[in-house]
Amino acid sequence: VQLQASGGGLVQAGGSLRLSCAASGSTFSINAMDWYRQAPGKQRELIATISRSGSTSYADSVKDRFTISRDNAKNTVYLQMNSLKPEDTAVYYCNAVVSRFPYHYWGQGTQVTVSS
Repeated sequence: VQLQASGGGLVQAGGSLRLSCAASGSTFSINAMDWYRQAPGKQRELIATISRSGSTSYADSVKDRFTISRDNAKNTVYLQMNSLKPEDTAVYYCNAVVSRFPYHYWGQGTQVTVSS
């Protein structure tokens, strides 16, 4: 499985961005897709998940502001980010969860910077 993330950039506080993560390869093996982020000096954190069936879950820090969705025809997962805050500044990574080794595949990361 290969993942290509895109859509990051610089935005003012209160603005919006949409991240995309396009999957290719053995996409049939993907059970769920996640978005993580890692801010400078902090650990990578899981912020949103969408399962094969379409159920979603969010970290408290982004709930009600971010929305994860998927387009199965395009093998693409999106993260719509609204009401962005400076503390959302981080490198955002998409992750594919599969049922066999190596169990996780990572995209290359895309930088999101929110200015105050």
